[in-house]
Amino acid sequence: MTSDAFFLKSSPPTGYTDWLTELKTRIHSAQQRAALSVNRELVLLYWQIGRDILERQAQQGWGAKVIERLAHDLRTAFPDMKGFSRANLMYMRAFAEAWPDAEIVQQLVGRLPWGHNLVLLSKLKDAENRKRYAERAIEYAWSRNVLNIHIETRLLEREGNAVTNFEANLPKPHSDLARESLKDPYLFDFLGIGQEADEREIENALIQHITRFLIELGAGFAFVGRQYHLEVGGDDFFIDLLFYHLKLRCYVVVELKTGAFKPEHTGQLSFYLTAVDVQLKSEHDQPTIGLLLCKTQNRVVAEYALRDTNKPIGVAEYQLVESLPVELTKNLPSIEQIEQELGDLP
Repeated sequence: MTSDAFFLKSSPPTGYTDWLTELKTRIHSAQQRAALSVNRELVLLYWQIGRDILERQAQQGWGAKVIERLAHDLRTAFPDMKGFSRANLMYMRAFAEAWPDAEIVQQLVGRLPWGHNLVLLSKLKDAENRKRYAERAIEYAWSRNVLNIHIETRLLEREGNAVTNFEANLPKPHSDLARESLKDPYLFDFLGIGQEADEREIENALIQHITRFLIELGAGFAFVGRQYHLEVGGDDFFIDLLFYHLKLRCYVVVELKTGAFKPEHTGQLSFYLTAVDVQLKSEHDQPTIGLLLCKTQNRVVAEYALRDTNKPIGVAEYQLVESLPVELTKNLPSIEQIEQELGDLP
């Protein structure tokens, strides 16, 4: 028996397994840091090339043909290095024009892969909007496909738009965080059901597509249950959808209404919030939040209805099949692709 075989068959010494686990973690972290460093240097290089092209075209009057020649010369000089096509050099030029500040490149967009930066560049014209999406992509480690979906569906533009009474019923900064966690409208175009679907059909479809539903709800939402049973005074009640928000540290009760918002909807939801606070909420949890999702709403009516309600409630619309143009819907990834993207996240 060889010495290697002997060691493999014998029991490891005390503490070895824990040490090996620690080493694997350190090696993995070092690999990630190295990959991030390489990516940052590559993006910075692309920015510098783009800046040089801009400056020379401005100062020396070089035309667009110089980029085609540069692409040929760089590919000849670096045959094993990808990224020096004419199209990519044009993207480098646009990248430098979009981000003239080297500090932003180093500290922000340089932390994103080049593919992510191309999505930001091609999909967003406003610099501040690009910056917001870049920050969120870094914070939540969005893949390129997930970033693309959020831009196409105007995620950040919809955040914080729901009618709420959080400021009156929740302490700061919890009220601000809760408000930003809700959107208006919510886009359920991925469900593939008609506009006349009833509440139970919508619930069924949302659960079948829970991955996309959670992406649409936003970061922090954890699914607890559908038609969640509560017993109060011997009577049975069922919450449409119950979530727990990991950042807000509170339960979120979601009620679906297939018609327009009506003031009496808040009474039923307030009752559910009280029941959850009494039966499920722990001493470490924040007060439970309610979200009424309605097909349509009159914002003024919703504001009036919530004004004297002492439970934190938000009201927002949802949209089904007609929320996005046909050509955009066809270009969105399938549910399977989304699940694969999420599975690839670190």
